[in-house]
Amino acid sequence: MNRRLRLFPLNAVLFPGAVLNLHVFEPRYKQLINECLETGEGFGVALIAEGSEAGDPDVKPCDIGSIAEIVEVQPLPFGRYFISTIGRERFRIREIVSRDPYLLVDAELIEEDFREDDEIENLAERVRLLFVEYLELVVEFSGQETTIELPDDAQGTSFLIGDSLQVADAIKQRLLELKDTKLRLRAECDFLERLLPQLKRLLERRQIEREAREERGEDLSYRSEQERYFGKWFSAN
Repeated sequence: MNRRLRLFPLNAVLFPGAVLNLHVFEPRYKQLINECLETGEGFGVALIAEGSEAGDPDVKPCDIGSIAEIVEVQPLPFGRYFISTIGRERFRIREIVSRDPYLLVDAELIEEDFREDDEIENLAERVRLLFVEYLELVVEFSGQETTIELPDDAQGTSFLIGDSLQVADAIKQRLLELKDTKLRLRAECDFLERLLPQLKRLLERRQIEREAREERGEDLSYRSEQERYFGKWFSAN
């Protein structure tokens, strides 16, 4: 199914079912949101492949993104908005129709042929267990409690885990682009199986370093900014 979409290119990846909050302040995107509110339509969100998020008329978006459905709007002074959206269908950009005042594209909605079977269910359960272990390590490292309730269905699980991983946007984009749930779950399973031992070694080294610094009488009552952004240490490689 083809559809014409107003496009909001961002330095972020939106997965189906995920929440995306935006502060809208640029004139062209204020117009985009105004038009969406008037028509009751969503807009496309795509990760920026080349260019800048603000004020770049030649920005190049990735080909695959997700439609954002506006679920809450808070008007702000000077015509700005704070909006809350939820990701819906994925789409593939076929053609950029216009760049003025914002990107307008012809897109094809991606309809995933999804049927649950024993293999997918077993794979989804394996990924859920790995992800729970991953979250426990993130909480242990950051000291900040995180609660994420995974859906019962395999497809929803694959999208929510892709959204929740604290990894580079390039990795998230690759997960979004995978054509079906089984491939996405396999990729997440492989990634977590490789990542978890690395995280455990990091925590072990941090504990050894902490104990050594305590023995030297250093004050460890602060927490570095790097620790707050644990997932940012990991690149797309």
